Amino acid sequence: MNDVSLIARLTRDPELHTTDNGTDIPNLRVAVDRRRRDDGAVFVDVKCFEGQARACADHLAKGRQVAIDGFEEFETKGGDYASRVYIVADVVEFLASRRDGSQADDGDERVEHPRGSGRRGDTSS
Repeated sequence: MNDVSLIARLTRDPELHTTDNGTDIPNLRVAVDRRRRDDGAVFVDVKCFEGQARACADHLAKGRQVAIDGFEEFETKGGDYASRVYIVADVVEFLASRRDGSQADDGDERVEHPRGSGRRGDTSS
């Protein structure tokens, strides 16, 4: 299993796009701090679907802190090696809104991917 749990900040506002089959997918990119600040951050792309996608697009903005539980997916193009790694989110929890750690006016919000919807392994977009 390639399960992932992380706390990160959005590097830009989410951009919602719709696939040919009508599925909403926001483009989320987050920065995860390393243990040592001198080492910089790790940047990760995140995909989420259905109601979770719409909630992320509506309520998240650049700099917002989120907790993400999900799993790793690998995208390959013309070879056996992973050319791109991203996270498919099962749960996105909205945390502090500003760098100072203060809470958002609307408070914390937890948005879960509906279980059993067959998204694990479904990388179509």
